[in-house]
Amino acid sequence: MDAPGAQALILAAGKGTRIKSALPKALQPVLGLPLLEHVLRAVSGCAPASVTVVVGHGADAVEAAFVGRGLRFVRQDPPLGTGHAVMTARGSLAEASGAPLLVANGDQPLLRAQTLRSLLEHHRSSGAAATLLTAVLEEPGPYGRVLRKPDGFLRAVVEAKDASAEVRTVREVNAGVYVFEVEPLLQALDRLRPDNAQREYYLTDVLSLLVAAGHRVGGWACDDPSQALGVNTQAELADAARRLRERKLGALLDSGVRIEDPATTHVGLDVEVESDAVLRPFTVLEGKTRVGAGASVGPYARIVDSEVGPGALVLDHCLLRECVVETGASVGPFAHIRPESRIGPRARVGNFVELKKTHLGEGSKASHLSYLGDATLGPGVNIGAGTITCNYDGVAKHETRIEAGAFVGSDATLVAPVTIGEGAYVAAGSTITEDVPPHALALGRARQVVKPGWAKTRPARRKG
Repeated sequence: MDAPGAQALILAAGKGTRIKSALPKALQPVLGLPLLEHVLRAVSGCAPASVTVVVGHGADAVEAAFVGRGLRFVRQDPPLGTGHAVMTARGSLAEASGAPLLVANGDQPLLRAQTLRSLLEHHRSSGAAATLLTAVLEEPGPYGRVLRKPDGFLRAVVEAKDASAEVRTVREVNAGVYVFEVEPLLQALDRLRPDNAQREYYLTDVLSLLVAAGHRVGGWACDDPSQALGVNTQAELADAARRLRERKLGALLDSGVRIEDPATTHVGLDVEVESDAVLRPFTVLEGKTRVGAGASVGPYARIVDSEVGPGALVLDHCLLRECVVETGASVGPFAHIRPESRIGPRARVGNFVELKKTHLGEGSKASHLSYLGDATLGPGVNIGAGTITCNYDGVAKHETRIEAGAFVGSDATLVAPVTIGEGAYVAAGSTITEDVPPHALALGRARQVVKPGWAKTRPARRKG
């Protein structure tokens, strides 16, 4: 919002009965973010001076989920309709009288910040006491119908449940977003009555009261009708997530990202992908993930809150969480990179390798069938197949250090805390419990014993 003192009110007290979930409606996840978060982001794009959220069912959980965000919370108990929700918050509205108020429902994740900015601009230029965001839908269904006067200003909004058959044929609907001048709004709230089939206080009735009092009420139709869609069922949650995903993927394609199969690719709203990166089928990118230019991810890879550097490869069936893959590194297939791990430039992590809180230095490689936990590897280290760092003694975790250029043979067991020095060798099949000096060879095997002819003295094996 450009005008000084403008504020926002978000109505998020609904129980969401038809969603059939113990989780409050405002916290239902949509593309990895709570339902209410999507609306807050759209509203914050208008730079409001303050945001008040009306909560009801699950209020404690909702308030806890958004603590520290600078929001004002007002509780509506019991919930008696959208008009009643605004009545509940009227104390905070009076403090900002004289400034425009943006009112939005908390279950519309498809709202865009630009749409809200345009609505505010239209409201200010029209001189209306209130302006309603509208949309034209092919199938208006349960949405309130917008009835206009010949001059284009609104006559009324009729809820679908109270509409006649003729009114239901109107395709312009209430998108559930309003801008009010506060003084006329407060006066209309004083006259608001629950004179309807649901015995609730409708905010849409405020518009009729404003018209009856001689005020002008405007309507501004958005160009993307999907923004009017609310969420009341699991199917609608899934549909909203699909639309948001398509919106995100479209923006990435426009920016030069190659997405081989958008229908099977999932990218969260906070994910950043640079141009010339390649997202292969069944790739899932979540949280604060970043993928650098020229990197390739997938197929069948999931990356959460991680960074994939320019030119890096994350191959088939990999799971990465809270880690960093640096420039030109390669991961997978079938690798699991756990939090606080870092794979250095041009390093390689191969199939069935798991890293936990491990730093793999530049050019180092663990090509297959290994577990490295709480380990720091310098540059140019080779980890043979089947190597394990034994980092946990049942009480505490311990660190393993493998210095530059060291070579660890296959099936080695490194019992931490332990250091393998620069350029040292660990023989295959060794269990290492003591530090290995630089450039030394360490063997920790039982001595092999061969008994010639022993097998001939054994009783014959039974067949069958």
